[in-house]
Amino acid sequence: MQKWVFWDDGDHSPAFNMAADEMLMQWHREGRIAPVLRFYGWKPGGFSVGYFQKTTKFNLEEIEKRGFKLVRRPTGGQAVLHHQELTYSIIVSEEYLGIPSTIKEAYKVLSEGLLLGFDNLGIKAEFALPADSKPKGTANCFEEASWYEINVDGKKAAGSAQTRQKGVILQHGSIPIWLKQEDLLELFLYPSDRVKERAYKSFMNKAASLQEFISPQTTLEEIRAAFYDGFQKGLDVTFERLELDEEQLKTIEQLAKEKYQNHEFLYAR
Repeated sequence: MQKWVFWDDGDHSPAFNMAADEMLMQWHREGRIAPVLRFYGWKPGGFSVGYFQKTTKFNLEEIEKRGFKLVRRPTGGQAVLHHQELTYSIIVSEEYLGIPSTIKEAYKVLSEGLLLGFDNLGIKAEFALPADSKPKGTANCFEEASWYEINVDGKKAAGSAQTRQKGVILQHGSIPIWLKQEDLLELFLYPSDRVKERAYKSFMNKAASLQEFISPQTTLEEIRAAFYDGFQKGLDVTFERLELDEEQLKTIEQLAKEKYQNHEFLYAR
């Protein structure tokens, strides 16, 4: 059984969160840290767009009005609102034993812990196996599930994105705990009121959050523990707690400022 490191660093700004994932990739590539499982939150809430998405699809004024911060992810995929959720990231070498060479199959291996985490909470979840894997053109991550993302009762309950850079995989994802649909859907631009109304109706049948399936008394600590155990079993590893020093934290903050808060990078598309 391999040893990984686990970093549960609490809530940070959207720019810090994306910079942290990027630096963990670099440090793992350099052999300075073992493969990583990270849990984190967002303060303030973040609206993350995929690396290749155009910001012209979104209501930037409404994002600011609702107290969220726009950030561009290093991974592809669609836009996600990160608010009242558990976010995870996995950083591991492409050469790690048991990691498939294809992105789709790697999703399945790395997401096994999500299934087990839901099971620990008494929730029957399953992998999404879309009949048609071609993208539908939606800008919203939770409009539909991709291969091996997580469905509960036919609704998408966790979304993930992945990138591979210089031999290292980053997969990170969102597990909504509470989901207020207008907080998300009002952040998009629609060609007409009719299309907007259709988006609202469609979203109710396609997305789910933990609040629909767990007791109101369930704590965030219990949710984190459920997924910690799920990933430990799903990856067949043991975790040691990762502690970053002051210099490493400053490096993350510097990258957050220079890249992820940089106007040119943020609005590159």
